[in-house]
Amino acid sequence: MRLSDLRGRHVAVWGAGREGRAAVTAIAAHGPAGLVVVDDSANFLTLPWEGPLADAAPLVTGEEGFERLAAADVVVRSPGVPNTHPWMVELRRRSVPVTQGSALWMADHADRTVGVTGSKGKSTTSSLVSHLLTAMDRPNVFGGNIGVPLLDLPEAELYVLELSSYQCADLTDSPRVAAVTALFPEHLDAHGGEREYYRDKLNLIAHGPHAVVVNGADPRLAAELGDRPAIRAGSPDTTHVATGPDGTQWFHLRDTPLFPRAVLPLVGRHNEGNLCVALAVLDALGVDVVARKDSLAVAVAEFQGLAHRLTEIADPSGLTFVDDTLATSPYAAMHAIDAYEGRPLTVIVGGADRGLDYSPLRAHLADREITVIGVPDSGPRIVEALSGLPSVRTELADDLVAAVGLSRKLTPAGGVVLLSPAAPSYGRFRNFEHRSEVFAQAVADTAR
Repeated sequence: MRLSDLRGRHVAVWGAGREGRAAVTAIAAHGPAGLVVVDDSANFLTLPWEGPLADAAPLVTGEEGFERLAAADVVVRSPGVPNTHPWMVELRRRSVPVTQGSALWMADHADRTVGVTGSKGKSTTSSLVSHLLTAMDRPNVFGGNIGVPLLDLPEAELYVLELSSYQCADLTDSPRVAAVTALFPEHLDAHGGEREYYRDKLNLIAHGPHAVVVNGADPRLAAELGDRPAIRAGSPDTTHVATGPDGTQWFHLRDTPLFPRAVLPLVGRHNEGNLCVALAVLDALGVDVVARKDSLAVAVAEFQGLAHRLTEIADPSGLTFVDDTLATSPYAAMHAIDAYEGRPLTVIVGGADRGLDYSPLRAHLADREITVIGVPDSGPRIVEALSGLPSVRTELADDLVAAVGLSRKLTPAGGVVLLSPAAPSYGRFRNFEHRSEVFAQAVADTAR
């Protein structure tokens, strides 16, 4: 389904946040017979619905919202609306067509698009792809889950998108190059279970992409792919890390050394894998990675990484505060913790409680000396999951600001305070940017 297919039809947009606003603007320009917005989750964090948006589509809240959705010819849901929502279940039972702005956009732009998803690494990898393509004289527009909603993107010859499992779920077209960085259980409450989550995530590659690039070192991803054709980054027949000509670790394309691992400024082995995927994507797009290896090395060295992903905040105390608010699962937090191995470490965990299993985090920390501070809502449950580990000190704080203050008292000089929540931001924050802002302000306010 394309945006042009909505002309003359009654359309209901479900969700009044950033994605819903973009959908209203785009759909209104195509002349629907009727357009309405439904918001069933309005609260004190909700932005006002006014001006041109209100002129284009009335806002309906409360129980009336379902009747407006059920009466529509097409429902365009925002990514934050879960598959398990009772209204979604009933809409599908009634065979009401449900799509997303991402799917509408992709139908018109798939052949010009690189799409990146994954349970971890999709944000960094998509940013790397966009950054390196620009350095290779391949201008592109970057957007998606971490950037601008797809329906707000300007026209361009090439797009690089970071796509969440929610955005992938309703796609009926795959991007030209589809990349998957990792798979592990996440967002299970929204998708309905582990199998459903993997299905929705891998829907990115289910509709005829020209090339599929995956992290070949991820065992669960390998199991889900089976013998499906894919470029498996990290393997010797594509981009990988191995001993180079000077005896240190280098990035390679097959047998050819490209540049030293030390060129990449990002910490952690998981970021080596992210760059391998990004380089394999460039290779799939026809970039001569070997001929341009020196220019690529310069571009990699200049990559600053993402805000909110292992972003260090300067502090006069000598402590290193690290914003990793994008780590919304225990597996992502485990990677972040590994990046600071060997230094005294305090980790702040907790956020919206999706009922995730935190036993993998417990196993990961079993032999590690570390302090963990839990904040609402899931922090107490995470702390309980870690109880009894002999070298893990656990504390609870009333909120993120209090946790920052407590971390200053508990972290030894020269240590690291890592916000790696292992949980999403929604509920107590507008979004992940808001959580980062609160963290950074708390660091500044408590500095001595």
